[in-house]
Amino acid sequence: MGSIIMEPDDVAAYISGCDSHNTLKNITRICTFADRIHSTGVFSGVNPLEFSVPLLFLQLGLSAGTIILFSMLLKPLGQPLIVSQILGGVVLGSSGLGHLGRFREVIFPLRGFVVLDVISALGHVFFFFLIGVQTDISFVKKIDKKAFAIGSCSVILSMILSTIYSITLVNIVDIQTVKYLFAIGGTESFINFPMVASLVSELHLINSEFGRFALSTAMASNFFSICLALLGALLTPQDEGKYQTISTLYASLMLVAVIFFAIRPTIVWMIKKNPIGQPLKECFVVTLLLLVLVVAFCCQALGLHIYTGPLFLGVTIPSGPPIGSALVDRLDFITSWVFMPIFFVKIGLAVNIYAIKLINFLCMSFIVFVNALGKFLGALLISTYFKLSMRDAVSLGLILNCQGALELGVFKIMRKEKLINDEALVVMCVWVMVVVAIISPIIRHLLDPSRRFIVHKRRTVMHSRPEFDLCVLVCIHDQEDVPSAINLLDALNPTRRSHLVVYILHLVELLGRAHLELIYHKQMEVRTSRSCSSIPIVNAFKYFGESKREILAIYPFTAISPSTTMHDVVCSLALDKKTSLILVPFHQRFHSNGVLSLSQYKTKMVNHHILENAPCSVALVVERGILKTPKSIATNFHPFQIVMVFIGGPDDREAMFIGARMVGHPNINLTFIRLQESGNVPSSDVKERRLDNESVNEFRQSIADNNRVKYIEEVVKDGIGTISILRSLGGDFDLVIVGRQHNPCLALVQGLVLWNEQTELGAIGEVLASSDFIGNATILVVQQHRRVINEDEELNQEDIIPMDNTKKRMMQNSYPSKISYEF
Repeated sequence: MGSIIMEPDDVAAYISGCDSHNTLKNITRICTFADRIHSTGVFSGVNPLEFSVPLLFLQLGLSAGTIILFSMLLKPLGQPLIVSQILGGVVLGSSGLGHLGRFREVIFPLRGFVVLDVISALGHVFFFFLIGVQTDISFVKKIDKKAFAIGSCSVILSMILSTIYSITLVNIVDIQTVKYLFAIGGTESFINFPMVASLVSELHLINSEFGRFALSTAMASNFFSICLALLGALLTPQDEGKYQTISTLYASLMLVAVIFFAIRPTIVWMIKKNPIGQPLKECFVVTLLLLVLVVAFCCQALGLHIYTGPLFLGVTIPSGPPIGSALVDRLDFITSWVFMPIFFVKIGLAVNIYAIKLINFLCMSFIVFVNALGKFLGALLISTYFKLSMRDAVSLGLILNCQGALELGVFKIMRKEKLINDEALVVMCVWVMVVVAIISPIIRHLLDPSRRFIVHKRRTVMHSRPEFDLCVLVCIHDQEDVPSAINLLDALNPTRRSHLVVYILHLVELLGRAHLELIYHKQMEVRTSRSCSSIPIVNAFKYFGESKREILAIYPFTAISPSTTMHDVVCSLALDKKTSLILVPFHQRFHSNGVLSLSQYKTKMVNHHILENAPCSVALVVERGILKTPKSIATNFHPFQIVMVFIGGPDDREAMFIGARMVGHPNINLTFIRLQESGNVPSSDVKERRLDNESVNEFRQSIADNNRVKYIEEVVKDGIGTISILRSLGGDFDLVIVGRQHNPCLALVQGLVLWNEQTELGAIGEVLASSDFIGNATILVVQQHRRVINEDEELNQEDIIPMDNTKKRMMQNSYPSKISYEF
């Protein structure tokens, strides 16, 4: 057997989990059998859990599974992941199942602490490295007077209140506990930027103005907290403490110098050697991971905490792809769901709520509450002074109180250095979970991201006057989306009377930073390292714009954003630029025979959120036939054939008005097919039918003299008749336009949605996309904007929208004179 020295405090808390009178609390060594690594199997008559490898696998599975279970249970309640992680550790720890002697001896025996410590330390190293990678120090440049005042005053007021409270308890509790109260108050007063950024991202506020200001405030308070901590350590009256602080500071500066002047140039060299637009080479990824372990070893050799070096190394990683994205993509899952669950379980094994005295628990809990109250009041008062809205001021005060795994690691280090005791560790860890669990739902309620996309008037093509400029936002995921997008823009028929203002948004997933970037590409200025993948896309649209410069304006952007909040970027830009239509590529691609070729779940969720929250109308662009290049409208000698299938409802009316704008193009032929239901119209559909008839009549009047438009009416009885009409279209059309949603009570669409489980495209769109009715035609599925503040009033005003108007153009310019839209 061999013996490995362990942390006595962890072992003592573990041993006291069942028996508070155990005399082995001072144990410092754990013995393990060197020959009990791999089990020979249950058929050999041995218990697999007596061997290290099977025991570790069970512990890993049980830890991750418990956290995943709590995450699934608490997600509907709006709880972030950190709550599930701490709760899972507590349930498996000494305060939960670990309090049962049999469970603890079988699942988490004392001899297993050796391997658990190694796995936990490895997870800690990579977790703090990822925190550094996802922390963007460029926020330092965005700290203004307001952010610094709010951040610093939150810390100061919290420290003042906790100090006053600790002094008042001198005569109530013993002097040792009072000393711990001062340590708790000082630690709880600090605000850590990475944890605030993590919560802001998880609450989907990172794209909002509030989210950006909260991150700037957290960064300011984080720097202010670090300065106070260093100043307090240097002013300590103990010479030994001063010497330790100075030596630690010197070692840290030396390590940072090596990382910045030796390692960072190497990383920059890797970026230059990596092919542009390609993922990071495998050898470079392995080298960086080895550098993380080497830096962690250097921290231990210099007497620093093991997470210090990896954290600094992560911060120096250049922002954006390819390195940041590659590292997060490789490490995030295994770190968050394999290594870190063991860390939280180890925290849980060291947290024994049964061993704490009630009076001490109340006193320590109240000082945590006083600290939280101080940070909240500090942010609230200063925010009010700077005339922030009460909703934002309250939300900012709450969000600055969030904590996470970084604080838990700090608490363990403080307990190891005897700055706090086991009781203080229990209280601080429990209150991290409680505070985050309380503030998260409140912030979600106060700052619902979708609220800011509700406008006062409908923004649609239907409600846009024909003599006004039409503003369109085009979303692009990759180069394959460009040809169809250019064709659709050309089909929208920009003229001297009605210009087309187009905002191109190339969506790039962000993995390696804590905030997004929105880059505007000025004329002939698109060659940046972060937007190199956007160069061919931007150039293609600029070439298209140059050919129609008098009637078309192109404004290209690149959005580097996490996929979970990418829809916020789209909706925010559409709201800011007052667009009437958003063109969005569908997440699936189909062959001409209806077989699915490509599906991207992340893109699907982005499209889903855009459809739900968009401040204007949305059109999904469905491609069919991947190997087929879309026919160009401008350069083709044959007319571009478009068919519009009209059943009824607001989405179909919007699609009809889009088609009405397209028929003005000299090279477009439009076939309009209206499907009418046989029999009487239900009383609930009388108003919709009236609006449909008025709109169709106006459409027919506007095309009366246009011989390139064919109008057809068909009367059908049920969904089978609708399918027959769709099948009769054949493969003669290049573009099919349909509405997304229809009244499910209509006999025309009943039974259609049962053919497919997915209904992102609606009944008609799903049938067309998944069948071979229309060959390689592109499908445009339109949804009309209806999210307005006074929706009933808007509906009452929606009677007849003239398709031709000769009034003078209003003095309204849709062209941006200066782009300053930056996150």
